[in-house]
Amino acid sequence: SLLPILCLPLSLPLPHSCFLHVKMAGTTQTVLLNDNATIFCQVYGYPSPNITIMGVTWFWKNPGSATEVKLFEFFGGQQMTGRPGAMVRLKSLESGNASLQLPGIQLREAGEYRCEVVITPHKAVGKVKLEVVAFPVSSLFPEQAIVKEKQETLILCMSSGFHLDNITIMWKKLSQKDPQEVFEGIITNHTIENGMFNVTSFLMLKPSLEDNMTIYQCVIYHKSLPTPQKLNFTLTVIGKFYPHTHVPSPLYLSQARPQTLLKASSQNTQTYTAETEK
Repeated sequence: SLLPILCLPLSLPLPHSCFLHVKMAGTTQTVLLNDNATIFCQVYGYPSPNITIMGVTWFWKNPGSATEVKLFEFFGGQQMTGRPGAMVRLKSLESGNASLQLPGIQLREAGEYRCEVVITPHKAVGKVKLEVVAFPVSSLFPEQAIVKEKQETLILCMSSGFHLDNITIMWKKLSQKDPQEVFEGIITNHTIENGMFNVTSFLMLKPSLEDNMTIYQCVIYHKSLPTPQKLNFTLTVIGKFYPHTHVPSPLYLSQARPQTLLKASSQNTQTYTAETEK
């Protein structure tokens, strides 16, 4: 969808038709944290814009503020930058591309951006909302385990360092007969640190022998991910009285509770706080 464009006169009288307009990247544009972001603004209405008579100004406004900040201005062959690295490539501007380059974009730079283009006697304005997102770093613990039948076991799926906070974690049981989503025995904890979000999902299992060699999958959905992250866990189940069997250390997960595991994970990732133990 295109953002409505405003075309205003700069002097009178005006021609009967107003040719100048700009096109933005829809109403919302999403970029990744620390990327070299390009905020799209394309000028239309003139076959070959003459940059010697063209002015381009970019403004930014924080979502919670009414005050605009001028980030970049090009007018009369002169450039002014209000943010380090902000620029519009003059070579691109000759072909009508007034897109703003912002290297190393940060979370605090999300908000409303306004592209204002002047070719006397006309002015065109376009606006776009910029979202800055960070993709989650996810891990599964353990990746496999040997447990006795009917013994409680926890699987831990962690996603950390992401932004925005809307994230979905699903569990799936990938049995050969009938793969299905798991809804029971799931506990989820959320934390925030330095504006970044972290989530831990625990899956509690009490398997039977029929669950032997079953694969459980943690699936993470987030706006920053073009495709979901998928992490697999293989469960080996043995009989209660299976003779002469040494059970490896992952079995000891069955003795732990979510609060204990979460405290241990904080020592490894430094992203979880004591608040989550509540």
